[in-house]
Amino acid sequence: MAKAIIDLKVIANKRLSPMYSQIVLGLGDNNIESGKDCSDSGAIPDIRSDFESILKSIEPGQFVQIKIEGCNGTFLRRPISINFADPENRQLFILVRNAGEGTKRLCDVAVGETVNVIIPLGKGFSIEDTNKHPLLVGGGVGVAPLLYLGKILKDRGITPSFLLAAKKATDLLLLDEFKKYGNVAISTDDGSMGSRGLVTENPVLNQAWDIIYCCGPLPMMKGIAKISKRQNTKCEVSLENTMACGLGACLCCVEDTVKGNVCVCTEGPVFDTGNLKW
Repeated sequence: MAKAIIDLKVIANKRLSPMYSQIVLGLGDNNIESGKDCSDSGAIPDIRSDFESILKSIEPGQFVQIKIEGCNGTFLRRPISINFADPENRQLFILVRNAGEGTKRLCDVAVGETVNVIIPLGKGFSIEDTNKHPLLVGGGVGVAPLLYLGKILKDRGITPSFLLAAKKATDLLLLDEFKKYGNVAISTDDGSMGSRGLVTENPVLNQAWDIIYCCGPLPMMKGIAKISKRQNTKCEVSLENTMACGLGACLCCVEDTVKGNVCVCTEGPVFDTGNLKW
């Protein structure tokens, strides 16, 4: 799949909570100007159509690498899961957790600012029409790629179910958006919404599922993988290994699998748990 390095304009920055922001990126005036034909050799590609094609090619579970400007000590790009893609309006959504200097700067970007993005990267979740009864499990910022996955499943005539987890009700993200695409079950540590306790204890996991997709903290994903193995259910997880380049060159994200060491940024981030040494 072709990758692009492109400057995108911040269309909106919605602060979902003190720790999370949903940022909408699109083409700015400078991008559109650069799409004009300024030579005698013929028209250059229309960057608006190019960006629309890129958005249409995105697989749920893929990610982008974003360059952080105006922040000392953040010379490496930050890998961010694609939260949603809207080709019709030429917009890309990302969900960012304030976890350090770089992501704090990204959470605080102002409307009109420009960010440089490498897109799309990695391999996403597999979607098979035979899996009519999927469960999508997410915790924390790990819910990010599940929203677009739910939308794509719904577009293909498959109604997904979601199981979303957080420490408390106020930490749950984008609930109204998830409800557009399927049923939503909830687990909170303090019981302030949904089932009380760990997500792995939620009764919805006792149902029969064709496939489970999961993204979140590593202990949570390992717990879900253990349950799916016991139930003989296919399970895919999105790993969040440290990624510096996103292109398989730096080897920061190597994961030891049953097939040997692989780069999560190129062979994943989505893996079948049967291929992981869990």
